[in-house]
Amino acid sequence: MLGWSLMFLIIALIAGVLGFGGIAGAAAGIAKVLFFIFIALLIISLVAQALRGKPPRI
Repeated sequence: MLGWSLMFLIIALIAGVLGFGGIAGAAAGIAKVLFFIFIALLIISLVAQALRGKPPRI
């Protein structure tokens, strides 16, 4: 799950760069939403792994 969160976070960051750079103005709103969704998923994944006592896999 952590891997998926990181992958989608990177996709959201790329979409954000493109959207905020003026290349795809319509994607800026979507990128903002995706960015915060996947930041939340990343944090949830890290907390879940920490509670299980497992070190994070990279």
